[in-house]
Amino acid sequence: MAASTSPEPTTVPPVETQRREEPGSDSRAGRLSFCTKVCYGIGGVPNQVASGASAFYLQPFLLDVAQIPAAQASLVLFAGKVSGAVADPVAGFLINRSRRTGSGRLMPWVMGCMPFIALAYFFLWFLPPFISLRGLWYTSFYCLFQALSTFFQVPYTALTMILTPSPRERDSATTYRMTMEMIGTLVGATVHGLIVSGANKSQQCEDTVVSRPVTVSPDTTRLYTIAAAVVAVTYPVCGTLLGLGVKEKPDPSTAASGHGVSFLAGLGLTARHPPYLILVFSFLFISAAVQVEQNYLVLFCMHASRLHDHVQSLVITILVAAMVSTPMWEWVLQRFGKKTSALGICVMVPFAILLATVPTAPVAYVVAIFSGMSISLSLLLPWSMLPDVVDDFQLKHQHGPGLETIFYSSYVFFTKLSGAFALGISTLSLEFAGYTVGACKQAEEVVVTLKVLIGAVPTCMIITGLCILMVGPTPKVPRPDTSLQLSIRRRTSYSLT
Repeated sequence: MAASTSPEPTTVPPVETQRREEPGSDSRAGRLSFCTKVCYGIGGVPNQVASGASAFYLQPFLLDVAQIPAAQASLVLFAGKVSGAVADPVAGFLINRSRRTGSGRLMPWVMGCMPFIALAYFFLWFLPPFISLRGLWYTSFYCLFQALSTFFQVPYTALTMILTPSPRERDSATTYRMTMEMIGTLVGATVHGLIVSGANKSQQCEDTVVSRPVTVSPDTTRLYTIAAAVVAVTYPVCGTLLGLGVKEKPDPSTAASGHGVSFLAGLGLTARHPPYLILVFSFLFISAAVQVEQNYLVLFCMHASRLHDHVQSLVITILVAAMVSTPMWEWVLQRFGKKTSALGICVMVPFAILLATVPTAPVAYVVAIFSGMSISLSLLLPWSMLPDVVDDFQLKHQHGPGLETIFYSSYVFFTKLSGAFALGISTLSLEFAGYTVGACKQAEEVVVTLKVLIGAVPTCMIITGLCILMVGPTPKVPRPDTSLQLSIRRRTSYSLT
């Protein structure tokens, strides 16, 4: 048995230990090299490249290129997100039951999923020759893509907790990961948008009544296939760099580790931890707001404003602003605290309303900049707070095993589920408003619906999420020496039965 417990609060560490592990500095063993941080960040790029392209362009592709009804497009988005959500606890369960190998326990899952995700993503953008079953085709491959992405993302994000015992180094590694993922999202949306821009220009729209659906040309199909292939190639490339730069070495004491609690028992323990519940419930609303904002921006520009010529530029502006502001938000988190910094997400609120009411090009670019900054913080903050919540849990459950994958998988489960309902219901509202697939000009009811989806809906969700986050308890961040003890216990009691 190698379950090392944390020292009592009254225990005073030796003078040399105090000097070596004072707050604000990290022990030499806890530091991560620049190369390790960069390679760790690169590992998350492919999923974000694919997610960035699909977040902005999948819904317009389903409606205007694949030309499936809005109700079926709603089912595709809802089923895919639910599939990813359901896969999260399953991934946590299977990963926690898996044995350590020579390359670790988490890395084999990360590397093994990549080729299959690439194939699922490619066929998600493929236009099959049949028409009647296209809804089933895209539902199947979107569900497969989301589920496989989950089996990659859960062990990949959980790596943060075992790379180092230092909270500051974990935050630094998270910042590297988020910055690289922002770059990946930017690259995915930009490259995909540039490749398929020729397809969008080939559709000539008239400013008259609602037009009939436009016939999809073979060139359009070819361009979307090329874009999908380019994105899919990033998986083996970035996966190779991740495997070369990040090594998950098993701790020598793991052989003597004891038996952990069952997965369901561990899930029950995490579900009763107040700081974790507050984090989950608050970001249920905030993450859903971000997903709605991303998914409807392109449709809003094309059908509810005269911004169709600015779609690509606006998407790039949002993502560049998000990427550039990520290091700034990391400094703000360290300087003012994570809960106080969360108020920065509110930056999106007035500008989202402004875009819906005054949809002109100058306003749209200002909105894109501030929305990108807000999205950056909304993505960085939960992944920065989650390790603190895990450590707070460990401090209050001194003899419990490391339950990192349960924390991470259940968090992603709930946020994906909220996104599934938000996107499914909102897309279904387009069906009720009378959205005509493939049409260049939509009815006035559709225009009003898109304005509500781009302005009022994200605003209400963000305000609700921030109110929940502000009233909840703040997790206690352990001292550096306590963090080291938690890391030892985490590595030596990592298996769940």
